[in-house]
Amino acid sequence: MRPHVELIHEGDYVWHAAELVGGEGRAGERRLSVDEEDGSSSLRIDFRTDWGRGPGVHHADTEYYVLQGTMTYGGRRLGRGGYVHAPRGVPTEAITFAEGTRILHYREYGDAGFDLHAPRRPGARDDVVVLDTEAMRWDAVPNPGPMPGLFIKYLRVDPVTGFYTRLVHAQGGWSDHRLAHHPCYEEAYTVQGHMEYNFGTLDLGTYFFRPARVKHGHFTTMEGGATWLLRSDGELHNWYTQNAWVRWGGEAVNYGGTGGGRMRWSQSAHDLGRGSDRRSARDLADLRASLAYARSRGAADADHVPHGHGADRSLLAIAKALDAARLQGGHGDHVHDHADGRHGDHDHDHANGPHGDHDHGHADAPHEHGHMDGPHDPHGLAADWGADPRSLEHPGERTDAGAHNRGHGRAWKQGDPVPAPILSSLPVRSRSRGRWDADGM
Repeated sequence: MRPHVELIHEGDYVWHAAELVGGEGRAGERRLSVDEEDGSSSLRIDFRTDWGRGPGVHHADTEYYVLQGTMTYGGRRLGRGGYVHAPRGVPTEAITFAEGTRILHYREYGDAGFDLHAPRRPGARDDVVVLDTEAMRWDAVPNPGPMPGLFIKYLRVDPVTGFYTRLVHAQGGWSDHRLAHHPCYEEAYTVQGHMEYNFGTLDLGTYFFRPARVKHGHFTTMEGGATWLLRSDGELHNWYTQNAWVRWGGEAVNYGGTGGGRMRWSQSAHDLGRGSDRRSARDLADLRASLAYARSRGAADADHVPHGHGADRSLLAIAKALDAARLQGGHGDHVHDHADGRHGDHDHDHANGPHGDHDHGHADAPHEHGHMDGPHDPHGLAADWGADPRSLEHPGERTDAGAHNRGHGRAWKQGDPVPAPILSSLPVRSRSRGRWDADGM
């Protein structure tokens, strides 16, 4: 598996000697993302001298994309935007790179091996693709949902797996106020421009590898737009979340307390971003414009509140879940509108312990209620979260070949249950990207 990498800048990474088997010349590589189980890698390569390799067969599904300089494949000379896709096991022609050339290089489902002058391997599919992407036309992104302003160039699409590579451009002012997740992984390298989003700033040389079902969004695109080379290991479906929250806690045994006693503690994503001023007035205006567009199309989207501002959604959600379970358990028709935090003189801080003389009756709520998963709670507590937790997983994710990895992508088709996002708390992040404020965790 590959780790969640978000967000790094290539300039923060060290150089290694490039692993380009069978070639002649010198090159260095920065390893943006590597799968140490199957050899899949996403690399930034600089050629220190002229470099070349004869015809043969790659061990991995392989891609080359020229950022600067010159690549020659089978006698065809390609400059900036030149692209070659060589499927695993399919014979390729000779390839060369001029000194000073800078490329993106991808290997999928295999190592760096290359067999010179080898024949086509049994079971190999498709043929080599060679493109001058600078000469290709931008097409509007066809997916429904986001506001207009996204454009795409498809470089290759696997007809069997849906794996695809494309260039994506967001024009200045394009934004999306929601958080999205997908059934497949998504990775991108920024080749031009500037965008702000929940994980930070995307500008030239930034990169992310995002496993399936990790939330991301709150996009705003600066003047001049932004462009990425973007890859996914399956068809990309957009599933959206609003009012996201995460809270965790425990009981300290030997830290934080006084007098040797234990200490109860809890934190939330809201706490980590409390008072964050990372989003500019321009960002917030663009996010409101995205919200207005969605509402003009009939969406009932909630107001966008910047991360770390307003009420802590985790406390509101916990209070709602406890009240919903209590009410359904036959404890009267006293409804609490926790969404706006206004309860008159009565303070319902369910997340923080006792409530004075007012007994909410949670102790005698039904033992199994509100989609609780697992054995009865010995204290009689119940919470109704609205959905059975078991319905939020892919049906096979605990038993299939990817069960060891919660971010493993799985094929999805219309009509299948939609799995919920997964938690992302420790993405790989390089020093120049600064501290993540946990927006979208």
